[in-house]
Parts: sequence; C-alpha cells; structure tokens
Amino acid sequence: MRRGADPGPACARTRGSAYHGGMDRRTFCIGASGVVAGAAGLTRAVAADAKARRVAVIGHTGRGNYGHGLDTVWQKIDGAQIVAVADANADGLAKEQAKLKVDGGYTDYRKMLAEVKPEFVSVCPRHADQHHAMALASIEAGVRGVYVEKPLCRTPGEADALVAACDRRGARLAVAHRNRYHPALQVIDRLIADGGIGKLLEIRGRGKGDRRGGAEDLWVLGSHVLNLTAYFGGDPRTCSAVMRAKGRPVTKADVIDGAEGLGPLAGDELHARYEMSSGVIAYFDSIANDGTHNAGFGLQLVGSEGVVNIQCDLDPVAHLWRGNPFQPSTEPRAWTPITSAGVGAAENQPELIAAVQHHEAAVRDLIDAVDHDRAPICDIGAGRTTVEMVCAVFESHRQGGAAVAFPLTERDNALRKL
Repeated sequence: MRRGADPGPACARTRGSAYHGGMDRRTFCIGASGVVAGAAGLTRAVAADAKARRVAVIGHTGRGNYGHGLDTVWQKIDGAQIVAVADANADGLAKEQAKLKVDGGYTDYRKMLAEVKPEFVSVCPRHADQHHAMALASIEAGVRGVYVEKPLCRTPGEADALVAACDRRGARLAVAHRNRYHPALQVIDRLIADGGIGKLLEIRGRGKGDRRGGAEDLWVLGSHVLNLTAYFGGDPRTCSAVMRAKGRPVTKADVIDGAEGLGPLAGDELHARYEMSSGVIAYFDSIANDGTHNAGFGLQLVGSEGVVNIQCDLDPVAHLWRGNPFQPSTEPRAWTPITSAGVGAAENQPELIAAVQHHEAAVRDLIDAVDHDRAPICDIGAGRTTVEMVCAVFESHRQGGAAVAFPLTERDNALRKL
C-alpha cells in the first residue's frame, strides 16, 4: 500500500483506497457486532455497546447547511444521542436545535468539541472549504468517528493532513459517498467475475451535465462517480485531461472562485482519461447543458458481452444490458434491473436500500468500525483517492493534457498555477 496505517480485519477491506490499497473489493461486511451488507439487519441498531453514543453535529446555515441529512440520520440510530449542535449562524442554530431536539447549541464548533467531548461527529456543510478544518478539529479533540459530507476536502494536501491526524489519534473517518454501501455492488462484482459481461473493456462516467458542467460538475457529482470508478477499477495510476471554456482550452483568465467553497474552478467542459491499477481504462466527461437531462449521472462498465449501467442514487441503482455493445442487432435488448437479490430479481430488502440511501448504513458501519478498530467501508483513503482523481484533471490540463502519475506531486489545486 502506498500510504497509511493497518487496514484492519479482512471484512473491512475495500478496493480503490490509497489509504488501504490493494485489497479485495468483494469483501464487504460489517463486523461481528453489526450486520452483513445485504442482510435485513443493516436497518437495525448497532448493538456493539449498550452505552449511549454521544454525537455532535456541525453545520453552517447559508454555507452548506446540513448536507443531505447528515444531521438527522443520527436520530434513526438506536443508542445514539445527539448532545450538541454547532452553527455559526445564530438563527440557523436555533432552528437546528429545535429540529434535532437538542439543548446544547454553539456558534463555535471548536468550543462545542472541547466542552461536550462527543464520541462521533457529523461534518455536514456542503461547502467543501469547511470540511478540512471541521474534521481536523474533531479528530484533534478526541472524536473517535467522523462522518463527512462529500467531497472529503478540496486538495490532496488537505486530505494528507486528515490522514495523518487519523493515524496519530486513532480516529476513523468515513465519507458520505453512500453508493459505496449499496449491496448491488457485490452482485455486479460476481457478475463480472463470472464472465457475465465478457471481458471488462472500459469504465465510462459522467456527471449530471447541467448548468454546472465542467469542473463544478466534476467535484459535486463526479466525486460520486470517481469513487465508484476506483472501486471497480482499482487505484488510479495516471490521468490525462483537457478542460474547455466555450470550446477553447481553459486559461488563467477563466479561473474563478468556485461555488460551494470548492476553490478554483474553470470552464464548462472537461474530458479525463484514467489508467487504473486493474489495467482497465476509465473515462469521465462533463459538458454543461449536454441535453441528457441528468440521465448520464453515473458510470457504465462496458464489457465485450454486455454493459452494466450504474445511475447514482436511483433505485434500482444498476441495470444490465446483455450482448456485444459494438454489434448492431435487429432484436430488442432490454435493460435488466440489478438489485441486492441479483440480476433480474425483485428487490426483497427495501429497508436495507432505504438505509443506504439515507446514510444509516454508513453511520452504522462507522460505529462498528470504531468499535472493532477497522476501516469504514468508504474510509478516508477512498475519500482522498477521489479528491486526488479530481485534482489530477486540473494538473494534467495545466501540463497541456500530459499524463500525470499518482500520487500527484502537486498537492494543491493546480488551477491556482495556470
């Protein structure tokens, strides 16, 4: 492995993480005190310890708010007690306290961490420029488990600092790429291993292709896609990319301070090519207002005898199209749903899928990872790999589309140096 600490027991291993690299991606379970993914128990309470799990929530009204339910998910976890919430916006804080039914409220999250001493923290704001400081403060305050809204942070350098802090303090951090917890991924793994789509030829990913097309789409939606790309393809080895603004190459004059605290952004179109450690080539493309009506958000595993189409956050999350994708056919070929029960099988665990979609599965896994000193399923290493894959696009473009190697030498956002 390239960097990081002991990956923990075999059941925690997931492929595609620079922090825990070279692992068997098909091993996907939660420890003895939790439940196995794909079992109805994922919707039950974590029973590892009878004591109440003290939880604090960090949000910021008007600056990313509370993400996609990263605050309220703890209300669904039996044995978890939200003891305090921090929000720099006083009015927003009062509303959040009422929503979470919490007396403890702070406008300074550092003060909250020092006084409340929580065991778990949700770093909720969607604005990524706050994630590094909030997560780092939580780790240094002695928090054992941190759940962070995606993307993990804005640069590989920020991610490096979080990895070092987790190693130093023995903390566990999970990133809210909820699709990584979906049991259909293991069904797809088995399908590929059994030759169900022939030889895997390439991976193709897209963002939503809406008004945010280009670098913003790469960060906000593409981070989900790249996270899954590394799951199926292994760690990235190289990236080559081009970025465009109104059809011409992005220049320094195009760089702006991006939305959602993402840092420097530029352009309305980008195309990236990744060589993955499995040998498969992966692609990611985003074009503003591309006319797909968001339907392209996800990735396709293109094989010689079929295609698996994964559409992030939808139910069912994946479909199989059988046949040679390069051979025209006069016969109709249907897209067959892939569920936790298998290819073409009706979903028989709706509560499990709901737990995945609403972050409950991820939070229960984080609790179990802390209790059993193992890596969460979507751990800090997987989060760092995703951030590095995003920033590799900027660095390759800065170098004229040259293939840049991982780990990146440039640990900042290369658009600052155009």
